[in-house]
Amino acid sequence: MTDFGAQARAWLNDVVVASLEAAKADVAGEISVDIDTAPRLDQASTPSIRFKIYRKQGPQKKIRRTFTVSVQVSGGVSVSARGIVAKDVGNIGDRSDERFRNLVAELIEDAAKGT
Repeated sequence: MTDFGAQARAWLNDVVVASLEAAKADVAGEISVDIDTAPRLDQASTPSIRFKIYRKQGPQKKIRRTFTVSVQVSGGVSVSARGIVAKDVGNIGDRSDERFRNLVAELIEDAAKGT
């Protein structure tokens, strides 16, 4: 059996980073998607990845919101940010990226609106 940390990091790379890279390529002209894959000190207990989504241009002030994708010991994965309720995006046992991709699409739409 694979250890939890390795399985969680593989899920984050295979699902989260791949989905964010695809989204980044799709919206490159208007919206910026910055991915921080650097290891964090608390990553041993709760593997996570941070990313930012924000509008690149326009007269409105850039609203940069940092999101954190965290894997809990139960295998559940959630996305959180300051000021929003954490959203469940699946489980590391499920290799589908559909729930995460749908959430990223919503976040990109919000950034395009400037909210």
